Amino acid sequence: MEFACVQNIKIRPLSKNDFKYILEWSKDETFCSANDWEKNRDGEELYKWWQHCVNNVSEDFIRLGIELEYKLIGYADLACIRDNTAELGIAIGESKLWGKGIGFNASICMIDYASKQLDINVFHAETHETNFPSRKMLERIGFKEVSRIGREQYLGTESQLIQYKLSL
Repeated sequence: MEFACVQNIKIRPLSKNDFKYILEWSKDETFCSANDWEKNRDGEELYKWWQHCVNNVSEDFIRLGIELEYKLIGYADLACIRDNTAELGIAIGESKLWGKGIGFNASICMIDYASKQLDINVFHAETHETNFPSRKMLERIGFKEVSRIGREQYLGTESQLIQYKLSL
């Protein structure tokens, strides 16, 4: 299973062979801070976590890899899947690739996959008030802000959480 998107982006199942990229991301301070990852995690512990991600089979959660030019550069999640709804999450592992439209295109691809393969037609998403690129991306896709509930650390600063919804 592989779904081609645009800009040479694909979403595909995760592989144990992708671990080398995960190890790189764990050393990227900006990525770790933005995604609440512990920086420079123990390699063995990180590998066990990655094996769990690769082997995870769940009725209400799917994580697919985002690939660019044959290299894993991030992942896309569908969480809380039920009654034709899901929460969309995207993480681009290489912070130097942020702001290049990859998250936008991978999100569109994941929404397309979810609607065609899983019959999902309502998507939820959440981001931090101070994460302007993520907010702009969600709004460009067509998500509408529905609430502001909760606070969380983002890039070292406490930030308001914003919830979004997209109905196809």
